[in-house]
Amino acid sequence: MKEMQAIETSQGTTTVAPAVHSRQLGAQLSGSMSFSSQMSKEDEEMSRTALSAFRAKEEEIEKRKMEIRERVQAQLGRVEEETKRLALIREELEGLADPMRKEVALVRKKIDSVNKELKPLGHTVQKKEREYKEALEAFNDKNREKVQLITKLMELVGESEKMRMKKLEELSKNIDSIH
Repeated sequence: MKEMQAIETSQGTTTVAPAVHSRQLGAQLSGSMSFSSQMSKEDEEMSRTALSAFRAKEEEIEKRKMEIRERVQAQLGRVEEETKRLALIREELEGLADPMRKEVALVRKKIDSVNKELKPLGHTVQKKEREYKEALEAFNDKNREKVQLITKLMELVGESEKMRMKKLEELSKNIDSIH
């Protein structure tokens, strides 16, 4: 840093300026005013005081800047932590909904698959039912025909037995009449 000096203005205020500038001003002022050696010591003392006040202020400003920077970094760290926490919460929420959606989608897929399998099976069932009805009807028809045939057979057998018995009786009568 450049060396700083305090310069007293004509209004009695003190300002801080670099040493080169204050020397130039000092040279100008010394031309118009005469300074004693004690005044220059006071000026030097004032310059040192002003310089150390300036340095103290600079240090204080730098210290405050560092404090603020640290606070900003701490806030950023907290914000990052909160952002991560919120992201985790959002993931958990999505995770809660996801299994249900996956299960529902899986069940729907299974239902669609079963429906696809049911369609041809339904056609097969209808076809088999038609075939069954036709087969049952054919079976019943044949069974009725069989019953009719058995009934006719029984009648024929009955008639045949009667006729044979009649013949046997006639033959027996004939034999009896021959004797």
